[in-house]
Amino acid sequence: MLYLIGLGLSGVKDITVKGLEIVKSCHKVYLENYTSILGVEKDELEKFYQREVILADRDLVEQGAEEILENAQVADVALLVVGDPFGATTHTDFILRATERNIPYKVIHNASIMNAIGCCGLQLYNFGETVSIVFWTDNWRPESFYDKIAANRERQMHTLCLLDIKVKEQSIENLLRGKKVYEPPRYMTVSQAAQQLLEIIENRRSKDQSLALTENTLCVGVARVGADDQKIEAATLSAMANVDLGGPLHSLIIVGKVHPLEIDMLKLFTKNKEDIAKYAEEA
Repeated sequence: MLYLIGLGLSGVKDITVKGLEIVKSCHKVYLENYTSILGVEKDELEKFYQREVILADRDLVEQGAEEILENAQVADVALLVVGDPFGATTHTDFILRATERNIPYKVIHNASIMNAIGCCGLQLYNFGETVSIVFWTDNWRPESFYDKIAANRERQMHTLCLLDIKVKEQSIENLLRGKKVYEPPRYMTVSQAAQQLLEIIENRRSKDQSLALTENTLCVGVARVGADDQKIEAATLSAMANVDLGGPLHSLIIVGKVHPLEIDMLKLFTKNKEDIAKYAEEA
Protein backbone atom coordinates (compact mmCIF):
# COMPACT_ATOMS: atom_id res chain seq x y z
CA MET A 1 0.00 0.00 0.00
CA LEU A 2 1.16 3.52 -0.84
CA TYR A 3 0.07 6.20 1.61
CA LEU A 4 0.28 9.89 0.70
CA ILE A 5 0.08 11.77 3.97
CA GLY A 6 -0.34 15.51 4.33
CA LEU A 7 1.74 17.08 7.09
CA GLY A 8 0.00 20.44 7.34
CA LEU A 9 1.75 23.75 7.23
CA SER A 10 4.38 24.34 9.85
CA GLY A 11 5.45 21.82 12.48
CA VAL A 12 5.78 18.20 13.52
CA LYS A 13 2.46 18.24 15.41
CA ASP A 14 0.40 19.37 12.42
CA ILE A 15 0.10 15.80 11.16
CA THR A 16 -3.33 14.26 11.80
CA VAL A 17 -3.82 11.46 14.33
CA LYS A 18 -4.73 9.11 11.49
CA GLY A 19 -1.63 10.12 9.56
CA LEU A 20 0.64 9.62 12.57
CA GLU A 21 -0.74 6.15 13.24
CA ILE A 22 -0.07 5.14 9.64
CA VAL A 23 3.48 6.58 9.70
CA LYS A 24 4.32 4.54 12.78
CA SER A 25 3.07 1.35 11.11
CA CYS A 26 4.70 1.73 7.67
CA HIS A 27 7.73 -0.25 6.52
CA LYS A 28 9.36 2.85 4.97
CA VAL A 29 8.66 6.56 5.34
CA TYR A 30 9.72 9.14 2.73
CA LEU A 31 9.51 12.93 3.08
CA GLU A 32 9.05 14.88 -0.15
CA ASN A 33 11.11 17.99 0.55
CA TYR A 34 11.39 20.07 -2.60
CA THR A 35 7.91 21.32 -3.61
CA SER A 36 7.57 22.94 -0.18
CA ILE A 37 9.25 23.09 3.23
CA LEU A 38 7.89 22.30 6.69
CA GLY A 39 10.24 24.50 8.69
CA VAL A 40 11.55 21.72 10.93
CA GLU A 41 14.59 19.49 10.65
CA LYS A 42 14.49 15.83 9.66
CA ASP A 43 15.72 14.65 13.07
CA GLU A 44 12.81 16.46 14.76
CA LEU A 45 10.37 14.53 12.59
CA GLU A 46 12.11 11.25 13.32
CA LYS A 47 12.02 11.89 17.05
CA PHE A 48 8.31 12.71 16.99
CA TYR A 49 7.35 9.88 14.61
CA GLN A 50 9.77 7.42 16.25
CA ARG A 51 10.68 6.32 12.75
CA GLU A 52 13.49 6.81 10.25
CA VAL A 53 12.52 9.35 7.59
CA ILE A 54 14.09 9.14 4.12
CA LEU A 55 14.40 12.51 2.35
CA ALA A 56 12.88 12.34 -1.12
CA ASP A 57 14.43 15.19 -3.09
CA ARG A 58 13.67 16.20 -6.68
CA ASP A 59 15.86 13.45 -8.17
CA LEU A 60 14.24 10.70 -6.13
CA VAL A 61 10.65 11.87 -6.60
CA GLU A 62 10.82 12.72 -10.31
CA GLN A 63 13.48 10.33 -11.59
CA GLY A 64 13.77 7.60 -8.97
CA ALA A 65 10.08 7.14 -8.14
CA GLU A 66 10.44 3.47 -9.03
CA GLU A 67 12.23 2.87 -5.73
CA ILE A 68 9.25 4.14 -3.74
CA LEU A 69 6.72 2.27 -5.88
CA GLU A 70 8.69 -0.99 -5.80
CA ASN A 71 8.73 -0.86 -2.03
CA ALA A 72 4.98 -0.12 -1.98
CA GLN A 73 4.33 -3.28 -4.02
CA VAL A 74 5.54 -5.50 -1.18
CA ALA A 75 4.98 -3.41 1.97
CA ASP A 76 3.26 -0.32 3.36
CA VAL A 77 5.10 2.84 2.34
CA ALA A 78 4.32 6.43 3.35
CA LEU A 79 5.17 9.49 1.29
CA LEU A 80 4.93 12.55 3.52
CA VAL A 81 3.92 15.79 1.81
CA VAL A 82 4.00 19.30 3.28
CA GLY A 83 0.48 20.74 3.24
CA ASP A 84 -1.99 18.49 1.42
CA PRO A 85 -0.94 15.65 -0.92
CA PHE A 86 -2.84 17.15 -3.85
CA GLY A 87 -1.08 20.50 -3.59
CA ALA A 88 1.39 19.56 -6.37
CA THR A 89 0.96 17.64 -9.63
CA THR A 90 4.00 15.52 -8.72
CA HIS A 91 1.89 13.68 -6.17
CA THR A 92 -0.99 13.13 -8.59
CA ASP A 93 1.56 11.49 -10.90
CA PHE A 94 2.51 9.13 -8.08
CA ILE A 95 -1.09 7.96 -7.80
CA LEU A 96 -1.33 7.36 -11.55
CA ARG A 97 1.90 5.35 -11.54
CA ALA A 98 0.75 3.32 -8.54
CA THR A 99 -2.58 2.58 -10.24
CA GLU A 100 -0.80 1.39 -13.39
CA ARG A 101 1.05 -1.16 -11.23
CA ASN A 102 -2.08 -2.18 -9.32
CA ILE A 103 -0.61 -0.78 -6.11
CA PRO A 104 -3.39 0.28 -3.73
CA TYR A 105 -3.11 3.78 -2.34
CA LYS A 106 -4.71 5.94 0.31
CA VAL A 107 -4.56 9.72 0.79
CA ILE A 108 -4.60 11.37 4.22
CA HIS A 109 -5.51 15.03 3.77
CA ASN A 110 -4.35 18.03 5.77
CA ALA A 111 -4.38 21.83 5.74
CA SER A 112 -2.55 23.62 2.94
CA ILE A 113 -1.96 27.21 1.90
CA MET A 114 -4.91 26.83 -0.47
CA ASN A 115 -7.39 26.91 2.41
CA ALA A 116 -5.31 28.40 5.23
CA ILE A 117 -4.91 31.61 3.22
CA GLY A 118 -8.29 32.58 4.67
CA CYS A 119 -6.26 33.73 7.69
CA CYS A 120 -5.73 37.08 5.95
CA GLY A 121 -9.44 37.87 6.14
CA LEU A 122 -10.33 37.43 2.47
CA GLN A 123 -13.14 34.98 1.79
CA LEU A 124 -12.05 31.76 0.07
CA TYR A 125 -14.99 31.71 -2.34
CA ASN A 126 -13.86 35.09 -3.69
CA PHE A 127 -10.56 33.68 -5.01
CA GLY A 128 -9.98 32.95 -8.67
CA GLU A 129 -7.26 30.86 -10.33
CA THR A 130 -4.14 30.35 -8.24
CA VAL A 131 -0.97 31.69 -9.85
CA SER A 132 2.72 30.81 -9.54
CA ILE A 133 5.25 33.64 -9.72
CA VAL A 134 8.68 32.43 -10.81
CA PHE A 135 12.13 33.91 -10.32
CA TRP A 136 13.26 35.87 -13.35
CA THR A 137 16.70 35.38 -14.82
CA ASP A 138 18.80 37.65 -17.01
CA ASN A 139 17.40 36.11 -20.19
CA TRP A 140 14.05 34.66 -19.06
CA ARG A 141 11.38 37.07 -17.82
CA PRO A 142 7.93 35.53 -18.37
CA GLU A 143 4.85 37.65 -17.72
CA SER A 144 2.15 34.97 -17.98
CA PHE A 145 1.42 35.14 -14.25
CA TYR A 146 0.44 38.82 -14.66
CA ASP A 147 -2.09 37.88 -17.34
CA LYS A 148 -3.68 35.29 -15.05
CA ILE A 149 -3.92 37.86 -12.25
CA ALA A 150 -5.48 40.26 -14.77
CA ALA A 151 -8.10 37.65 -15.70
CA ASN A 152 -9.03 37.22 -12.04
CA ARG A 153 -9.21 41.00 -11.59
CA GLU A 154 -11.60 41.27 -14.52
CA ARG A 155 -13.88 38.87 -12.64
CA GLN A 156 -13.33 40.95 -9.46
CA MET A 157 -11.71 37.98 -7.74
CA HIS A 158 -8.69 37.72 -5.45
CA THR A 159 -5.54 35.93 -6.63
CA LEU A 160 -3.37 33.71 -4.48
CA CYS A 161 0.19 33.84 -5.82
CA LEU A 162 2.45 30.97 -4.84
CA LEU A 163 6.04 32.16 -4.87
CA ASP A 164 8.97 30.34 -6.42
CA ILE A 165 11.16 27.86 -4.54
CA LYS A 166 14.58 26.86 -5.84
CA VAL A 167 15.90 23.81 -4.01
CA LYS A 168 18.69 21.56 -5.27
CA GLU A 169 18.99 23.54 -8.51
CA GLN A 170 22.06 23.33 -10.74
CA SER A 171 23.68 26.18 -12.63
CA ILE A 172 23.76 25.95 -16.43
CA GLU A 173 27.54 25.52 -16.26
CA ASN A 174 27.34 22.55 -13.88
CA LEU A 175 24.51 21.01 -15.89
CA LEU A 176 26.57 21.16 -19.08
CA ARG A 177 29.57 19.68 -17.31
CA GLY A 178 27.48 16.96 -15.70
CA LYS A 179 28.55 18.02 -12.21
CA LYS A 180 26.22 17.22 -9.31
CA VAL A 181 26.87 20.60 -7.71
CA TYR A 182 23.82 22.46 -6.44
CA GLU A 183 23.07 26.11 -5.87
CA PRO A 184 22.04 27.35 -2.39
CA PRO A 185 18.27 27.18 -1.77
CA ARG A 186 16.29 30.30 -2.71
CA TYR A 187 12.79 31.23 -1.62
CA MET A 188 10.99 34.14 -3.26
CA THR A 189 9.75 36.86 -0.89
CA VAL A 190 6.62 38.99 -1.21
CA SER A 191 8.93 41.94 -1.83
CA GLN A 192 10.60 40.24 -4.80
CA ALA A 193 7.25 39.17 -6.24
CA ALA A 194 5.89 42.71 -5.92
CA GLN A 195 8.98 44.15 -7.59
CA GLN A 196 8.56 41.85 -10.60
CA LEU A 197 4.88 42.80 -10.90
CA LEU A 198 5.78 46.48 -10.75
CA GLU A 199 8.27 46.01 -13.59
CA ILE A 200 5.58 44.36 -15.70
CA ILE A 201 3.18 47.22 -14.98
CA GLU A 202 5.80 49.76 -16.03
CA ASN A 203 6.63 47.77 -19.15
CA ARG A 204 3.01 47.58 -20.25
CA ARG A 205 2.36 51.21 -19.40
CA SER A 206 5.25 52.18 -21.69
CA LYS A 207 3.46 50.29 -24.49
CA ASP A 208 0.18 52.10 -23.76
CA GLN A 209 -1.50 48.86 -22.77
CA SER A 210 -4.46 48.85 -20.41
CA LEU A 211 -3.51 47.89 -16.87
CA ALA A 212 -5.30 45.30 -14.74
CA LEU A 213 -3.44 46.46 -11.64
CA THR A 214 -1.37 49.45 -10.61
CA GLU A 215 1.07 50.52 -7.96
CA ASN A 216 -1.93 51.26 -5.72
CA THR A 217 -3.57 47.86 -6.04
CA LEU A 218 -4.17 46.29 -2.64
CA CYS A 219 -2.10 43.21 -1.77
CA VAL A 220 -1.61 40.95 1.20
CA GLY A 221 1.69 39.31 2.01
CA VAL A 222 1.79 36.25 4.26
CA ALA A 223 4.73 34.31 5.66
CA ARG A 224 5.04 31.00 7.51
CA VAL A 225 1.27 30.50 7.65
CA GLY A 226 0.30 28.22 10.50
CA ALA A 227 3.53 28.74 12.45
CA ASP A 228 3.80 30.56 15.77
CA ASP A 229 5.65 33.41 14.03
CA GLN A 230 3.16 33.73 11.16
CA LYS A 231 3.18 37.19 9.57
CA ILE A 232 0.45 38.99 7.59
CA GLU A 233 0.82 42.44 6.03
CA ALA A 234 -1.73 44.33 3.91
CA ALA A 235 -0.40 47.13 1.70
CA THR A 236 -0.45 48.58 -1.78
CA LEU A 237 1.66 46.82 -4.40
CA SER A 238 4.28 49.59 -4.35
CA ALA A 239 4.54 49.42 -0.56
CA MET A 240 4.71 45.60 -0.62
CA ALA A 241 7.93 45.87 -2.64
CA ASN A 242 9.58 47.14 0.56
CA VAL A 243 7.94 44.80 3.08
CA ASP A 244 10.16 42.36 4.99
CA LEU A 245 8.24 39.39 6.39
CA GLY A 246 11.31 37.42 7.39
CA GLY A 247 12.07 33.81 6.49
CA PRO A 248 10.20 31.49 4.12
CA LEU A 249 7.70 30.48 2.96
CA HIS A 250 5.92 33.56 1.57
CA SER A 251 2.73 33.93 -0.49
CA LEU A 252 1.20 37.04 -2.06
CA ILE A 253 -2.47 37.84 -2.58
CA ILE A 254 -3.60 40.38 -5.16
CA VAL A 255 -6.90 41.71 -3.87
CA GLY A 256 -10.00 41.87 -6.07
CA LYS A 257 -13.37 43.33 -5.17
CA VAL A 258 -13.71 43.44 -1.41
CA HIS A 259 -16.68 43.05 0.90
CA PRO A 260 -16.94 45.48 3.85
CA LEU A 261 -16.12 42.62 6.25
CA GLU A 262 -13.01 41.85 4.23
CA ILE A 263 -11.94 45.50 4.48
CA ASP A 264 -12.37 45.38 8.25
CA MET A 265 -10.21 42.25 8.42
CA LEU A 266 -7.48 43.73 6.21
CA LYS A 267 -7.29 46.74 8.51
CA LEU A 268 -6.10 44.36 11.24
CA PHE A 269 -2.94 43.72 9.23
CA THR A 270 -1.77 47.21 8.32
CA LYS A 271 -0.57 50.43 9.91
CA ASN A 272 -2.18 52.48 7.14
CA LYS A 273 -5.86 51.71 7.72
CA GLU A 274 -6.97 54.69 5.63
CA ASP A 275 -5.17 53.27 2.58
CA ILE A 276 -7.10 50.01 2.85
CA ALA A 277 -10.48 51.73 2.56
CA LYS A 278 -9.22 54.19 -0.07
CA TYR A 279 -7.60 51.72 -2.46
CA ALA A 280 -10.21 49.01 -1.93
CA GLU A 281 -12.49 51.12 -4.09
CA GLU A 282 -10.09 50.70 -7.05
CA ALA A 283 -10.68 46.97 -7.13
